[in-house]
Amino acid sequence: MRQTVRAPAARTGWRNAVSSLENPQFRWLFASNTVFFFAMQGQMIIRSIIAFDLTQSALALGFINFAVAIPMMLVSPFGGVIADRVERRQLIIAGQAAVVVSELTILSLLVTDKLEFWHLVTAATLMGCVFPFIMPARAAIVVDIIGKSKLQNAMALNMGAMNATRILGPAVAGFLVPAAGLAGAFGIGTALYSVALVCLFGVQRSPPPPKTEEASVLDDLVEGVRYMGHNRLVLVLMLFGIIPMFLAMPFQTLLVVFTEDVWNVGAEGLGALYAFSGIGGLIGSAYLAQRNESLGRLRLMVASLLAFSSFLLLFALSPYFALALPLVLMANICASIFGTLNNTAIQLLIPDRVRGRISSFMMMSFGITPLGTLPMAAIAEEFGAPVAVGLAALAVLTVTLIFTSTSSALRNVDVRTQEVLEAERRAELGETPEAVRAAT
Repeated sequence: MRQTVRAPAARTGWRNAVSSLENPQFRWLFASNTVFFFAMQGQMIIRSIIAFDLTQSALALGFINFAVAIPMMLVSPFGGVIADRVERRQLIIAGQAAVVVSELTILSLLVTDKLEFWHLVTAATLMGCVFPFIMPARAAIVVDIIGKSKLQNAMALNMGAMNATRILGPAVAGFLVPAAGLAGAFGIGTALYSVALVCLFGVQRSPPPPKTEEASVLDDLVEGVRYMGHNRLVLVLMLFGIIPMFLAMPFQTLLVVFTEDVWNVGAEGLGALYAFSGIGGLIGSAYLAQRNESLGRLRLMVASLLAFSSFLLLFALSPYFALALPLVLMANICASIFGTLNNTAIQLLIPDRVRGRISSFMMMSFGITPLGTLPMAAIAEEFGAPVAVGLAALAVLTVTLIFTSTSSALRNVDVRTQEVLEAERRAELGETPEAVRAAT
């Protein structure tokens, strides 16, 4: 007769929201992540100001972003392979050390008045090459440190911190530039990158999963692709996460069109929209951090995506700026909830041996998402931004209904993730692997 294992009573509210931070290893990793992304958000603003000062060309800013995006797309699959082959903490340390060296080089050129635009492009290209190694290793090491039972909480905390830095980083950088000058502000950002690097030494080593046989990098890459092809639920979850965001999230690039042509509120209005977007993402992450992991995942994923498309449609139709602010706030709350739940489900389901590779494929999706900017911008050019964003919202609504009504694998996500969490709980209670497999 199978014995039922009772999980410890779930905590709720604030204590549950920060429960992952009780793990000292995760605290160091969380501190490193937060400081790193805070520095990155601030440096993006400062780097843009420097690039414009050097060139007096808005096109130069596009080149900087292009220099980051292209290598990120090309290198990402190999970054995941390496994350599954080497010690993960050391990989993150090496990547962040390369960023520090790059920023110190730019700082020295800036201070000595020898900085040229091509230096900035080279540094941006290096960042685009380093990120595909850092991010899959980060995703894998979170699971190694925190385990699967607290994974949703840990990912929500990380997402919340990233949303907070998205608001605070540019704001602080905007204050520092006039107060400390470009070189001083850039130097502070470089120092913060160094702090993020030092924090990693408080995290324990995270060796890769053992391999039964030697394989080439290409073989490992093919294995990752084959795994996704053979695991329908993981593939469906990835598509379910990518397609709606491809269709709708580029609406943020059109916010400037709304502020200038629809509501006539100028730069101050644009800043307010971006601030409300970031705050919405932070609220969504905070909600998930305190939420019980075992509650219905699919229902909330679908509800948040339907709500996102509805709020986005209302935003597109809003004739008033004051009404648009709470609507963009709510849309970003829902987008944050959906994205975190979707990513957590994937991380729960995949085995550690391919975690880096699948994480790198997920990272590639972030590079694919901006491609949706072009068709949305083309529609906006022809019919106006409200029509473009409204159509995108309706497309997300349609895709959501199609996925949930046609995919039996997706409808099984609650059962599959609960099996994984049950196995994790049994393993934590000391049951043998054979007993865990028999129970699940």
